[in-house]
Amino acid sequence: MSAAMRVEKRLDLVLLWHMHQPDYRDYTTGEFRLPWVYLHAIKDYTDMAWHLEHHTGVRAVVNFAPVLLDQLEDYADQFAAGRLRDPLLRLLARAEDKPISEEERALVLERCFHVNHERMIQPFPAYKDLHELFTKLEARGPDSLHYLSDQYLFDLLTWYHLCWTGETVRRSSETVTRLMTMGMRFSYADRMELFKLIGELVSGIIPRYAKLAASGRIELSTTPHHHPLAPLLINFGSAREAEPGVVLPLSPEYPGGYERIESQLQMAITEHSRRFGEAPAGVWPAEGAISTAFLGLLGAHGFKWTASGGKVLMNSLRGPEEDPQRTIYRPYRHVGNAPDLALFFRDDRLSDLIGFEYAKWNGHDAAVNFVSELEAIASKASSGETPLVSVILDGENCWEFYAYNGYYFLDELYRLLESHPVIHTTTYRSYLSEAGTGAAALERITAGSWVYGNFATWMGSTDKNRAWDLLCAAKRSFDMVIASGRLDQEQTRAAYRQLAACEASDWFWWLGDYNPSFAVTSFDQLYRADLSNLYRLLNLPVPADLAHPISHGSGHPEAGGVMRRAVEPAQGS
Repeated sequence: MSAAMRVEKRLDLVLLWHMHQPDYRDYTTGEFRLPWVYLHAIKDYTDMAWHLEHHTGVRAVVNFAPVLLDQLEDYADQFAAGRLRDPLLRLLARAEDKPISEEERALVLERCFHVNHERMIQPFPAYKDLHELFTKLEARGPDSLHYLSDQYLFDLLTWYHLCWTGETVRRSSETVTRLMTMGMRFSYADRMELFKLIGELVSGIIPRYAKLAASGRIELSTTPHHHPLAPLLINFGSAREAEPGVVLPLSPEYPGGYERIESQLQMAITEHSRRFGEAPAGVWPAEGAISTAFLGLLGAHGFKWTASGGKVLMNSLRGPEEDPQRTIYRPYRHVGNAPDLALFFRDDRLSDLIGFEYAKWNGHDAAVNFVSELEAIASKASSGETPLVSVILDGENCWEFYAYNGYYFLDELYRLLESHPVIHTTTYRSYLSEAGTGAAALERITAGSWVYGNFATWMGSTDKNRAWDLLCAAKRSFDMVIASGRLDQEQTRAAYRQLAACEASDWFWWLGDYNPSFAVTSFDQLYRADLSNLYRLLNLPVPADLAHPISHGSGHPEAGGVMRRAVEPAQGS
């Protein structure tokens, strides 16, 4: 790098890590139906915090969906009170003198091999042996699985949780090191030692990120509370702005969608302020989905910034310039509907390198390559121009595809960034404070998301549209019962909470044959269960349609795989 470039060139980089899980709780029983919240907490949220804590020169934006924070607090309360509502945690803490039931046995065998086998089973000989024994017995027929003892199941439970611990936890915890070395025949005392560590890790997530934010090292942003796909709830027709020929649901609209998004947005502001002592300055919308109407709502609530995918910007520009650097690497303001709201757009190619490509690389080489990509962008900037590059992706899902949970990649990347003479990591709030109002005018917004710039991942197929129609029917029933005044205050509160859970974007995402078949089936069941609970809370009969699967496809047969909350990058992106 030339001395002139060291002096004159500068590139601003915003890393935005989006943390999100849908609400896995059954509100009628309080039970957690899937374990992904606490598992990601002990692996990804923990590791991501560690890297930020240990690289003091790096700045980043961390976006937490409020419904995820709700569940983390719920788990913390469970550990504190000793009353567990997650079946896998209960089994991990099960005393040896209490036999495991047939139902519990089936749960352990179903859940505890659903990990990335290459990264999370193969490196551990004892876990690999457990899987090989299961595979041999399963091939002989289901009756053969009865030969597996309770000790086998306790060992499997222990290894499942050990392999979900973050790399930074493994390097610092004597408990994890000892148990991994021990390998098998874990006692009740061993399992309780691991259980205690899990509780400490989960309970420490929110305080750790709050401390990072208070020190100015990160900016915390938010999402409408239960992660609803705002443009579609406001107007189904917004799906045709990027895809004019898309088939819409039979229902013409989601009843009262604008008011529902406004309610979820206000709830997010209230909860963020309670947890972190100040209102959020910015919003990463669910799925990076924006529209003209939604931007107006964000502006009306006083937000300073929001962001979306780069393809949304390309779709929104009239006659885009040939050089994408002069379009995507700067902030915008929508002149018509939200003139005071800054808009930032994701570099889809760079973000997808982290999300999908670099897991195949050596961690050091990947970090060096990423920095060289940023240097190339800086070198092309005009004199006096400072590109702003937005790299935005899930902060929890890609790391299980990396060796060592991405430890070496993130450690080297942050090390290179915090001492780089040209690349300056920042947050959107800090950037706006320093850069002022130098944003380009954007005359129109073509509604879309961070996935291909459209809404095809959530609407347009037969299964997805049927899911929307089921939600619309439930909302019409909800509106009638609420208007009747038949519910008391507590019943009304419970019904609103259940409705919000049904509005999450995730249910529509997972209905697709590009997803693992077990994930399609699981989320189909969860969604219909949530809708059924809503009808029960309204004191209405559950429609017969909800007894039948929404998805008639089998999904992708990804045996032994994990649920990866992402999609492959668009061709050419």
